Amino acid sequence: MAASSCFLLFLSLLSLIFPFISSSASTTTIPLSLFNTNPSQDLYEKLTHLASISLARANYIKKSQDSSASTTPLYPHSYGGYSITLGFGTPPQKIPFIMDTGSSFVWFPCTTKYLCTNCSVSSSSSQSFPKFIPKSSSTAKVVGCLNPKCGWIHSKTNPKSRCQDCSGPNCKQICPPYIILYGLGTTGGLALVETLDMSNKKIPNFLVGCSMFSSQQPAGLAGLGRGLSSLPSQLGVKKFSYCLVSHKFDDTGKSSNLVLDFKGEKTANLSYTVLQKNPVVAGRNELSVYYYVGLRKITVGGHKVKIPYKYLKPDSNGNGGSIVDSGTTFTYMNRGVFEPVLNAFVNQVKGIPRTENIEKITGLRPCFNISGHKTVSLPELKFHFKGGAEMALPLANYFSIAGETDVICLTMITDSAFGPVLSTGPSIILGNFQMQNFNVEFDLRNEKFGFRQQMCK
Repeated sequence: MAASSCFLLFLSLLSLIFPFISSSASTTTIPLSLFNTNPSQDLYEKLTHLASISLARANYIKKSQDSSASTTPLYPHSYGGYSITLGFGTPPQKIPFIMDTGSSFVWFPCTTKYLCTNCSVSSSSSQSFPKFIPKSSSTAKVVGCLNPKCGWIHSKTNPKSRCQDCSGPNCKQICPPYIILYGLGTTGGLALVETLDMSNKKIPNFLVGCSMFSSQQPAGLAGLGRGLSSLPSQLGVKKFSYCLVSHKFDDTGKSSNLVLDFKGEKTANLSYTVLQKNPVVAGRNELSVYYYVGLRKITVGGHKVKIPYKYLKPDSNGNGGSIVDSGTTFTYMNRGVFEPVLNAFVNQVKGIPRTENIEKITGLRPCFNISGHKTVSLPELKFHFKGGAEMALPLANYFSIAGETDVICLTMITDSAFGPVLSTGPSIILGNFQMQNFNVEFDLRNEKFGFRQQMCK
C-alpha cells in the first residue's frame, strides 16, 4: 500500500476513533502464551513456515531503518511467537499482544473498521481478534503534534518540521500517522495516550498505537526493547523476565508468565552475562532498540566451532554481534557463522544419512534420516557468553522432527537457504525456539542478561 493511499485511509478513518479530534506492589505477572495462524499445517509445512518467517524476521532486524513485579500470562502459538494480554482504557478492554524484545512500540488493532490483509488465523478471519474501541473509553486521547511522546515515534523529525500547521503553544494538530514495516508485514495508525490497567496498578497517559490497518499482522504487538516507547521503559521497570513453555504446547492454552519487576531485587541461581553496549551509528537508530549479548564462542559436541571474530562483535557500522529476540522463532546466523556450525554437526553425526530432499522442502540444514535407529546420539550445542555463563541447550531446543518421525532437522537458519547473504545488522539472532524451558531475565538496572534452564509451567 502506497504511503499516500495510507494517509488518505487515515483521514477517512479518523471519525471512527473519536467523535472529534482535538499481584504485589513491586511486581506484576502477566500470562504468556503461544496462537495459531494456520492450524492445518503438517510438520513439514510448519517447519517450512517457521523457517521462512524466522528468515523474514532476520531480514527486518538486519536491514531495518528508523521508522515491584507485575506478572502476566504468556501463551505460545504455532506461528512461532508468544502473546500476553493487557487491559487498556476506562473501562479496560482486554487485548492480546505479541511479546517482542526486538522492537519498542506497543500497538493494538483499533476501531471496528480495522483492516487486516493476508491475516490468516486459526478462526476464520482477523475479525476474531479483539480490537480496541476508543469511543468506548473515557480516557483515550489522540497524541498532539507537540507532545514529546510524538517524538518517540517520529524520532527523525523535530516538532517544527512535523507540526507545520501549528501556531503557538495551543496547537491542535495531531501527531502524524505512523507506518511500521516488519519482516512479513506492516501496520499503520494514530498514536494515543491511554490508561494501561495492570493487575495491581493503573498507568495513565501510556503511549500506544491505534492501528487501523495491517498486513500479515493480525494481533497487536508489545515492544519490550530498549526504546522510550517500549512497555518496560514506559512502566519504569527495573527488570523483566519470562519462561517460555515448549512449542509442543502451541495453541493449547498452556501458559507461563512475563514478570515485570519494579524493584529489581536479585534473582537466585541464574547465570549472568553483561548486556553489551548498543552500536551508535548515524542513520541506524534501530540498533539502539536491541539487547546485545557477548556471545564469545559456540561449541558442538564439546569442540569449539571456528567462527571469525568479526561476526561476534559489532563493527563501526553496526554489523556483527549477537542479540536476543523473542520475536524470532529459529535462531538466525550469518552464513559465516552457520556454515561452521553446520559442518560441526555433519562431521560429528556418524552413520546417519542426511536427507537433502527434506532440507530443500523445509529450508533447514542439516536433516538426518534416523529410521532403523533405536537410539540416536547427537552432539550437544552450547553457547558460551562473556563472563563465563554457558547455555547448554536441550536436544529439543535445536533439533525437531520433520514430517515423518524418521527425520530430524537442526532448527537454525541462515540466509543461504532462501536468498543472498545479509551482511548488515547483527550476525546472530537468538530466537525463542532455543529458549524453550529457560527462565530468561533482562536486568535493566544492572545491564545484565540472565538465564537458567527449568521446566516452564
